[in-house]
Amino acid sequence: MPIMDVRYSAGGLVKATKADLASRLTDVLIQMEGGANTPGGRAFAWVLFNELAEEDFWVAGLPCQTPSGTASSKFLVHISIPEGYMNRTHKNEVHAWVATAIRAATGATELSTSILTVIDEVTEGNWGNQGLPISLESIAATVGQTEDGPRLAWSRRYFAAKARVMDSAGYPIDAGGLLPSLSPAGA
Repeated sequence: MPIMDVRYSAGGLVKATKADLASRLTDVLIQMEGGANTPGGRAFAWVLFNELAEEDFWVAGLPCQTPSGTASSKFLVHISIPEGYMNRTHKNEVHAWVATAIRAATGATELSTSILTVIDEVTEGNWGNQGLPISLESIAATVGQTEDGPRLAWSRRYFAAKARVMDSAGYPIDAGGLLPSLSPAGA
């Protein structure tokens, strides 16, 4: 259930460029989901645009100024993902994919733009839909990942290690933060 929150200077994206960028970033989100280009995978691919007024976007103590209708030279992209969903290599790929998508949609060059990406991992149990918690395991099933696939296998190893650490440190059994299949009985 990745979500991208794209912030940029007011006037930095015209409607057509924003639509192109939304399409490209949706493709990145699908790629992040292991290529889950399914109805379930696409339903989890959210892209949010936040245009910031000049007086609300400052860099180096100065407001970002963008001539109306041109590509913004500064982007801040927050990417929210479920905890334990990506290893370091995959996160590095996502940073590159986002920068490539922004440059392709805007025509910006590496020297003419600043693209900062922040990947925020949401602790297991903190995603919810329709008032109910959803887990990484249920997300993986919804987007069409197989139970024995490499992505979910890596996530299970991650959470198994986390469960051992939490147990050895004496965490309460109802502390949460674990896959439902690994949560202690009664938690």
